[in-house]
Amino acid sequence: MKALVLSVRAGYGHHSTGQAVMRELEQRGFVCEMLDTFEYINPHLANSISDGYLFSTKYLSEAYGKAYSLLDKREERYGRRSLMTILSKIVSNKLKEYFDDYQPDIVIGTHSYACLLMTYLQEKGIITCKTYGIITDFTVHPFWESTGIDYYVTPDALLNQQMGKKGIPEEKILPYGIPIKEKFYQKQNQKEARKALGIEDKTTVLVMMGSMGFGNMEKNLRALDTLKLDFQILCVCGNNEKMKCSLEEIEWSKSVYVYGFVDNVDVMMDASDCIITKPGGLTTSEFMAKGLPAIILNPIPGQEERNMEFLVNNGAAMMVTPTFPIDEAVYELLKYPWRVELLKESVARLGKPDATKRLCDFMIEHRE
Repeated sequence: MKALVLSVRAGYGHHSTGQAVMRELEQRGFVCEMLDTFEYINPHLANSISDGYLFSTKYLSEAYGKAYSLLDKREERYGRRSLMTILSKIVSNKLKEYFDDYQPDIVIGTHSYACLLMTYLQEKGIITCKTYGIITDFTVHPFWESTGIDYYVTPDALLNQQMGKKGIPEEKILPYGIPIKEKFYQKQNQKEARKALGIEDKTTVLVMMGSMGFGNMEKNLRALDTLKLDFQILCVCGNNEKMKCSLEEIEWSKSVYVYGFVDNVDVMMDASDCIITKPGGLTTSEFMAKGLPAIILNPIPGQEERNMEFLVNNGAAMMVTPTFPIDEAVYELLKYPWRVELLKESVARLGKPDATKRLCDFMIEHRE
């Protein structure tokens, strides 16, 4: 059996979600491939889209957020003569040769645009197998209303109303959660995790702001460093080497461990009592699978703002604002256990540590 994941290199989450599904299917005997749709057509185009996304979300976040909101307000499908539709048709035509050669038994899209292409390919009879689209944020992105695939994987059934507004029938919705890698739905003993990291066995706060290290981490850490509570901090700067070097030069009152890009975030989560993070869809799924209470700040305008709204409205996170700064949020969590228990209860209800397995079970059962 063969599975194909269609992705788009815009942010880290789409590829990582696809990789999680692929690894689970491979363990069950499938042959899997991932195809970046734009890279297949033109590698330069793929690089431009990826770089443009990172640049716009980091340096033009307000403009990005406004553009997202305008697209999000559309309720009707894109017309057959729209630029998006025409572009999708052109790209899907160029993918025909690939599909004819590979002939997958299951096709999975991890981005709304990839699922637009899947829709046209299915309409033309080029894709004849079951198709799945995975929504990788806790909101329904623009363009999903223009897709027509077999099944839609969502983070939670609470999004069914949004899906309905996009014209997607409930019988096509699989509210299994965002697929995550195996290491995030396995949990290590907290004491053992701290030992593996070489840190003290004491209250631990994990701070991470995405792969690019968004936000003013120095300001936030200085605020935490003044709290008269006994805890240590794990700070992940991602690819932001300048920030990492700057933080390492500061003399902190508390134990502050500064890291660059790491591949053991799962262990750090297991070692921690709470996480301070921007609300990316994948990160959110990972920390909820681990059962971690969260403090949210610096959301990218657009989908991450919607993720934050979902988490706060459903009692799964606290939100930092100009009038509720980060030190007050951490003080409440570490000083009053009932605040932690409230968050943990909601996180336990919303977390989907079995998302990847449930989806793969369904796909195998319904592959005909």
